[in-house]
Amino acid sequence: MPRMAKSRRQSRTSYEAGAAWALLSLCATLTVLPLASCAKKPNARSQRVSVTVARAERRDMPVALSSTGTVEPIQSAAVGSQVGGVITRVEFREGDEVRAGQVLLQLDPRPFRTALEQAQAALQRSRAERENARLDAQRAEALFQRQMISQTEWDQKRTTAEAMAASARSDSASMMKARLDLEYSTIRAPVGGRTGRLMVHQGDFVKAATSDPLVTINQSRPVRVAFTVPGSDVPLVQRYRASGHPTVWVTTSNSDSATLQGTLSFVDNAVDPASGTLLLKGEFPNRDLRLIPGQFVSVRLVLTTESSATVIPMPAVSRGQEGAFVYVVNRDSTVTPRPVQVSRTVDELAVVSSGLDVGEEVVTDGQLRLSPGARVVVRDIGPSNAPGAAQ
Repeated sequence: MPRMAKSRRQSRTSYEAGAAWALLSLCATLTVLPLASCAKKPNARSQRVSVTVARAERRDMPVALSSTGTVEPIQSAAVGSQVGGVITRVEFREGDEVRAGQVLLQLDPRPFRTALEQAQAALQRSRAERENARLDAQRAEALFQRQMISQTEWDQKRTTAEAMAASARSDSASMMKARLDLEYSTIRAPVGGRTGRLMVHQGDFVKAATSDPLVTINQSRPVRVAFTVPGSDVPLVQRYRASGHPTVWVTTSNSDSATLQGTLSFVDNAVDPASGTLLLKGEFPNRDLRLIPGQFVSVRLVLTTESSATVIPMPAVSRGQEGAFVYVVNRDSTVTPRPVQVSRTVDELAVVSSGLDVGEEVVTDGQLRLSPGARVVVRDIGPSNAPGAAQ
């Protein structure tokens, strides 16, 4: 009995020792968890947002309008024939540059020479008859003064002389027309320029005064580009039209980085009520013939240049309920949202009229992860210039 009691006391002592150790471990765990949680909070607060920034710069910026235009020839002539006949010679090739007055086509001149000779002979005959009638009228007048012929005879002689004179004038006009027809049988270029597609060939018969052109000539040096601007921009065009010396820049395609410079040569006198736009035209020397009539081009009208404008990249500007704002990076690497006034945009740049100083850094990428007072780490300082911005 004494041995069994001793064994029970030892088991109870071991159980109580194990329970005490488990309770001590649980308390230690509960004590460590809040400490670990408190240790993690400062780390969460110190996390920084990776952003890209750019500095506000001061530069000369153009006041410009963008549009799409169509190239037009400075002059265009649809060459036709004023007389009918068979083409005997073609004096040019399609696409050739021709000068004003140059021979293009030759019609068979023989029918026109024959008609001219007939008209000349008829004129000579009528002139002879007119002279004979004039002399008869003079003699009849002398006889009438002596009362040797009647009034009726004198009137007949005078009327015949006047009729012969009118007939001679008519034959003279017929001869001039025959001479013009002979000249028109040689078809010449009315203007200088580049010829287009030839619609007839040697041996073809052409009709007189048809609406179908034989060939079209476009004068493309210089050349004009017609484009439109919205009616809301008309006051801006009027303001700088005389004082700003506007220039027009065109680009032929999206893949072509080269631009051509011209001058503003025409501003329409009224806004089109159907489209609400104003028609303008720019003139270009086009010495290399890069601009072809009928071609669509991108147009940029530079009205004037604003000096010392504050600019930032367009991605830096965000829109909120109260308007445009930017995130400004402070010296302690925190950001502050600041409202700004954007007067206009040029390419990828925003011209800021107020709210930002030159040299301040603004966030251009990563704004969606920011809040006022957030800390940032600058991933890159991007350039604030864009191609063609200072053009």
